[in-house]
Amino acid sequence: QVQLAESGGGLVQAGGSLRLSCAASGRTFSNSVMGWFRQAPGKEREFVAAIRGGGGTFYADSVKGRFTISRDNAKSTAYLQMNSLKPEDTAVYFCASRLYSNYISTVPYEYNYWGQGTQVTVSS
Repeated sequence: QVQLAESGGGLVQAGGSLRLSCAASGRTFSNSVMGWFRQAPGKEREFVAAIRGGGGTFYADSVKGRFTISRDNAKSTAYLQMNSLKPEDTAVYFCASRLYSNYISTVPYEYNYWGQGTQVTVSS
């Protein structure tokens, strides 16, 4: 069983920055792909970024160049640094883990465990 807990969300003005954290329990962290997804009201959950256990990354086009995903396997924590935030980035952000995999998926149902989400609101 893996538990994920996000933190770091909040209210920020357009152009500002936030750093989200995702703390994971269990011993499988370094063997898992970690992903960040987001869901705005009335919209489907969408892929934001993901990182392999060894550090390879992949980003959605909408956040490329503005967001950076990273991980600290020793701390079992993944991060999402969000810069140059826009009002359209407003959503609940979720972290997710895909156990025992080195394949980065952009599809939510291919992830095994999810956090409870953290709200990010960007004002114009």
